[in-house]
Amino acid sequence: MVSLQENSWEEGICPICQESPTEAVSTDCGHVFCRVCLAQHVDKASASGVFCCPLCRKPCSEGVLGAGHICHSHQKRVRWFCEESRLLLCVECLVSPEHKSHCELAIENAISHYKERLGRRSRKLRKDAEELRRLGAQEPVQAESQLGAPPEDVPGEVCRAAAQLSSLVSDLERTARDLGASTLKYASDLMIRSAPQKLEAIYPKLQKRVNKPLLQQP
Repeated sequence: MVSLQENSWEEGICPICQESPTEAVSTDCGHVFCRVCLAQHVDKASASGVFCCPLCRKPCSEGVLGAGHICHSHQKRVRWFCEESRLLLCVECLVSPEHKSHCELAIENAISHYKERLGRRSRKLRKDAEELRRLGAQEPVQAESQLGAPPEDVPGEVCRAAAQLSSLVSDLERTARDLGASTLKYASDLMIRSAPQKLEAIYPKLQKRVNKPLLQQP
């Protein structure tokens, strides 16, 4: 393991991973780390019951991880994500009756899980947006025969639908790229918002196609 560098925090480098800090957090003594690196250190330190700065060994509180990483009810670090309630849970939340029959994922697993789902959904909707643009570029009569709408209504409706899909794709991609514990709930909400049954209401006239239907579950 790479030894911690005493001056690396001044150079904008996390002393634990020796890289530029991701979601940088500062300990009570002022040293800067990646949030994930410091959280892993907290996990190891929790066995002894004493959490100290990895660099200078001065005592610290778990609160340095940020408000979004501490359970408001029990003041303990959150470690799981509940898919039903879409909340971050600490160890005491996990054993409470209200979460007894719920599906919980360790935060690290939840991040990987939602990154994969967001990626699949964005790729599918990007193809749908491209197909809509292709349809919008066709002659009005061709578009009418495929979409069943009056020629003068087709181009505008198709362009608006394609623009809405493109905006949603950008949101999916951005969320997947920046996904962390604090944005898991938003990622879950976004998956619901981008579900085929939700999107069909945006452009009901575009559901009939000659080829495979738009908005199939990816």
